[in-house]
Amino acid sequence: MKLIKKPISEVVDVNPRIPTNITSDLSREIDFVPMAQLSEQGFVRPEGSRPLGEVLKGYTYFENGDVLVAKITPCMENGKAAFVDNLPHQIGFGSTEFHVLRPSDSIDGRYLFYMIWNSEFRNEAEGNMTGSAGQKRVPKTFFDRFEIPLPPLSEQKRIADILDKADAIRRKRQEAIDQFGALTESLFHEMFSHKLSSVRWTDLSEYLVELRYGTSNRSGEDGFTTLRIPNIVRGIIDLSDLKTVGVSQNELTRLKLLEGDVLFVRTNGNPDYVGRCAVFETSQMEAAGLGVDEIIYASYLIRARLKLDRIRPLFLQSLLQTPAGRRNVREKCRTSAGQYNINTKGIGALQVPVVAVEEQIDFETRIRSFRPALTSLTAAHLEADTLFNSLGQRAFKGELL
Repeated sequence: MKLIKKPISEVVDVNPRIPTNITSDLSREIDFVPMAQLSEQGFVRPEGSRPLGEVLKGYTYFENGDVLVAKITPCMENGKAAFVDNLPHQIGFGSTEFHVLRPSDSIDGRYLFYMIWNSEFRNEAEGNMTGSAGQKRVPKTFFDRFEIPLPPLSEQKRIADILDKADAIRRKRQEAIDQFGALTESLFHEMFSHKLSSVRWTDLSEYLVELRYGTSNRSGEDGFTTLRIPNIVRGIIDLSDLKTVGVSQNELTRLKLLEGDVLFVRTNGNPDYVGRCAVFETSQMEAAGLGVDEIIYASYLIRARLKLDRIRPLFLQSLLQTPAGRRNVREKCRTSAGQYNINTKGIGALQVPVVAVEEQIDFETRIRSFRPALTSLTAAHLEADTLFNSLGQRAFKGELL
């Protein structure tokens, strides 16, 4: 079968206008989706309904059957996109930082979603962003240039079915990993909740060797393994989508990750994701076959290097994942242009309880007792994720026809 490729804008309506029949009733309820509710995992979660008259101006219109993709950095690079099929009111409005792609009769919506929810699209889109640092956006004209393969509609549906099944497998494995997060939370509550109200609390800065931002250099074919926002997922470091970034030897020395370093996400469209963190553990890197002396991190992450004789990384991470810990982080966040941010000053001001390090080590030891099972599940998830990404790349290249 001869592979036909066409620019996206030839087979979709990019940012469609609001039909006049919709605006005739300003009291009708519509679904509202701010940037925070467009997931990096490929789905939308409506925040609730609003009267049309409240959102008609100043927000982006879309409907069930459309594909949403974030256009602003770093949301686009992090994979915020979705095929919209779950709006109770059929019609939605949301962030002005969305591009809306409405499929024509010649392209399947799920297939279109998978064509833009992959690294080929994100890498090309990143290279075509316009605007100033921190406010770069993918222009609408990018869709006039970016081509995707366009097999017959029946083949598109078949390919989308394959990718749906592969995605479902990796989601189930992620759900199993999440159960370990619940177990960690339960153990933390059992060991420490009774005493947190009676001990002294202090700024995290008292327990820090340093806080440091990562590299802002672009990824490329050569360089060092670099962890980014998509790698900090649900309290663990996800190694399924790694990039390499070139830095000087001096930068490598400054940015190289060490055992026990804690990586914080410093910016996101979802306030619940800002400040999420994961602990760098060399055993995980070695199990994945990575050289532990040459792993660095990108600029949208902040590395906290701890005084390990006073606070343990797994204790800190678990503390910040509690409801009270999340509120603590939210209080230190600032917002700008729909993005939530936390800086080094905010992280240093996070409140932590003064708990004997021996008790923290006991907690850490118990957590590590079930780490082998978690490691196995993580490896299985990585395998499923690798398969999904491979299928996605093959579909983009027209190799699943």
